[in-house]
Amino acid sequence: MTTLRHTDARADTTTGLLLGCGVLAGPLYLVTGFAQAFTREGFDLTRHPFSFLSLGEGGWLQIANFVLCGLLFLAAAIGLRRTGGVGSAVPVLIGLFAVGMIGGGVFVADPAFGFPAGAPEGQPAELSWHGVLHGVAFFAAFPALVAAFFVLARKLTGPWARASAAAGVLSLAPMPFMGTEVGTVLLYGAATVAWLWVSAVLAKLRSES
Repeated sequence: MTTLRHTDARADTTTGLLLGCGVLAGPLYLVTGFAQAFTREGFDLTRHPFSFLSLGEGGWLQIANFVLCGLLFLAAAIGLRRTGGVGSAVPVLIGLFAVGMIGGGVFVADPAFGFPAGAPEGQPAELSWHGVLHGVAFFAAFPALVAAFFVLARKLTGPWARASAAAGVLSLAPMPFMGTEVGTVLLYGAATVAWLWVSAVLAKLRSES
């Protein structure tokens, strides 16, 4: 019995560490991204998404931000699978989101909208293969995270359920405006809500595991 208790304790500790990776990932991604956005010359939050920070001198930092935070969320997805408390769909969706983040770092966006210096003032005339894959990574990752919020709204109870549904709705707000300055600003708001909320939910589940 003592050995069994020790084994269970180690399993609980490992699960807690995995979930803790996701708790850290959301704030880390946002703090690192906004710190660069306010310090990189020529970067404009009304025109340029975080993806553009991967370009030009110093772009390695945002690439690392994507990949590291993606790996942390992937660890959290494994932790969610181990807990079993939110069903089987949420770990898969968070895992897909994590893989998309990693892909967003590995495959960089194409220079556009004047960033970095010398880039076309609008969209590039032709997309590169890595620019296409970057877009695929985004359109796989973000919808998966939003879907996870709506599933969590059914799995959680009380204010947590309602807040998860609200986070899902707010995350969808930029979609009709994509490609415009309004859409870019709304996307930052949606990303802030989404990344912080998923970390908050993981913190709750970690405290209960």
